[in-house]
Amino acid sequence: MKKVLAGVVAVLLLFSLSAQAKVIKIGALVSITGPTSFLGEPEKNTLQMLADKINKNGGINGNKIKLIIYDTKGDPSSTVILTRKLIYSDRVDAIIGPTRSGSTLAIIPFIQRAHIPLISMASSYKITTPTKRWVFKTAPSDSLAVERLYSYLQDHNIHKVAILTAETGFGESGREELKKLAQKYNITILRDETFGATDTNMTSQLIKIKNTKGVQAIICWGTNPGPASVAKNAKELNIKIPLFMSHGVASKRFIQLAGKSAEGIILPAGKLLVAEQLPKTDPQRAVLLKYKEEYEKTFGPVSTFGGHAYDAFMMLVKVIKEGAQTPAQIRDSLEKIKNFVGITGVFTYSKDDHAGLDPSDFCIVKIENGSWKLIAY
Repeated sequence: MKKVLAGVVAVLLLFSLSAQAKVIKIGALVSITGPTSFLGEPEKNTLQMLADKINKNGGINGNKIKLIIYDTKGDPSSTVILTRKLIYSDRVDAIIGPTRSGSTLAIIPFIQRAHIPLISMASSYKITTPTKRWVFKTAPSDSLAVERLYSYLQDHNIHKVAILTAETGFGESGREELKKLAQKYNITILRDETFGATDTNMTSQLIKIKNTKGVQAIICWGTNPGPASVAKNAKELNIKIPLFMSHGVASKRFIQLAGKSAEGIILPAGKLLVAEQLPKTDPQRAVLLKYKEEYEKTFGPVSTFGGHAYDAFMMLVKVIKEGAQTPAQIRDSLEKIKNFVGITGVFTYSKDDHAGLDPSDFCIVKIENGSWKLIAY
């Protein structure tokens, strides 16, 4: 009789524990294929790596994570459809992504209506400016990248530039910031050129820039493959004006695409690319080196874009571990995050700031011998 009762108690205890356990559903919208797969691939790898590691170690407070990743192919229309699927079919507790700015802006109305917290991995300042209640992001705003780059140009007595920007969400947002912040840093834009999202030859724009008197620097703002073509075309035209890029090309993929034409190009970037070169006093250094080691052990060269995924995922883990369970509780807890040391920077969110970073989270790097060199910290 005692054995029977013990068995019943054990079954009831097991049932009780399983009833208490909660599957935490996290959705992810990632450009795994398509023209921006070089962004999405490291994001997907990072998310899966982190979810597997946490589940292997027992989950979050005993609750396992169910990571649901959809490939948006970088297309805003597809992203909208997949967002609705995550919200209404998969019934996720939070969403990470999308990869691209245009795709993120396309889904914000659905996120706001559904009251599901979103942590975007895209860059445009428009994602969080003005602040949207349910929307956060981890990629640094283009405004911060522009400020860091303009500050560097100012320090080197460069005040007259030409800009060449992509006709994409990222490129157009960057163009706005380049123009808006120019006066603050005593920068004059002598030439303003653009190129299409799928263009592969920017010779005509570069010839116009080359023939514009007084240009001290060319600033290209976009994501691959366009900027790689700009680098190649500038080399072919024997343009001696220094070429600067945006953080949108801060991956080995740009160097691979541009080849020797990438040599000497300078850009603002997250600290991950030069983690080993950082001073030991930097608060991010240990986190960066650990992530880099774990990622490269399985997937090869690390990318700053994977870092955007790391930050989004680990902030969700942090707030859930601290007790947030419902989408509303997750949102409220995210807004209270302070001094979170991540890959992209040290985040502090607030009611009026869902981006959480500042220009000091960028450093300036130069491409030398097919790799990254820290030149301004």
